[in-house]
Amino acid sequence: MHAVLSIGSNMDDRYALLNTVIEEFKDEIVAQSSIYSTPPWGIEDQDEFLNAVLVVEVEGTPLELLRRGQKLEEAAERVRVRKWGPRTLDVDIVQIIDNGEEILSEDPELTLPHPWAWQRAFVLIPWLEAEPDAVLHGTTIAEHVDNLDPTDIEGVTKI
Repeated sequence: MHAVLSIGSNMDDRYALLNTVIEEFKDEIVAQSSIYSTPPWGIEDQDEFLNAVLVVEVEGTPLELLRRGQKLEEAAERVRVRKWGPRTLDVDIVQIIDNGEEILSEDPELTLPHPWAWQRAFVLIPWLEAEPDAVLHGTTIAEHVDNLDPTDIEGVTKI
């Protein structure tokens, strides 16, 4: 499976937490973005995030990949107090392509592709860096970035 993972953290040692994901997938990473500093999305009264995108080639099922990410979040003592609130670690599956076909799922446990990825600069800009030719919903990532509100792009800064 070809999978795009968006990773983020805005609590504790953000770099170390992102590195736990990179370490977990180190032998499966085929592309990786830089780390970006990004403003909070949804709830703005919290610290800035560090975000990155990993493109991985993994064996198994989409749910097995989800469980790997959840185990990393649990190890980081992630607590879901409020939607879009602060978090030690977030590992989101943005897209999965298997045997050349995009996996589509409306399962509430794993919706694919990620339902809001096409609207979020903190996902799209790192993804564009990691995989410039990627397509989401039939549109290139570059076109999705071009369609974002410029104010959403302003705060996304490569570190």
